[in-house]
Amino acid sequence: MFRTRASLATLLVATVLAGCSSNGASSGNSAPTAAANNDGRCEASGADFTLGKQATPELLEQARKASGSQMGRILKPTDVITLEYRSERLNLNVDEKGVVSRVNCG
Repeated sequence: MFRTRASLATLLVATVLAGCSSNGASSGNSAPTAAANNDGRCEASGADFTLGKQATPELLEQARKASGSQMGRILKPTDVITLEYRSERLNLNVDEKGVVSRVNCG
């Protein structure tokens, strides 16, 4: 009886540990990618590559994907915005010339 319980306990521990292991494979891709399992929440650091570039809809889409955000917008200095914080939104703040000067979430 004791041997059966010990065997079952060992099997249970082995199963749990096997579920926690990884295969160690790496894609080797250095392109910016969204954080895994971020539930669509923004990670502004993923879009830092946009700083100093001319803001375009294409650049916004690349930055949105790289930050893992569900939505994004370009904010000009004269734009009127609300103060609501949305964790799934990326903001590309541009200067008067349309060059990205700040990247943040909200």
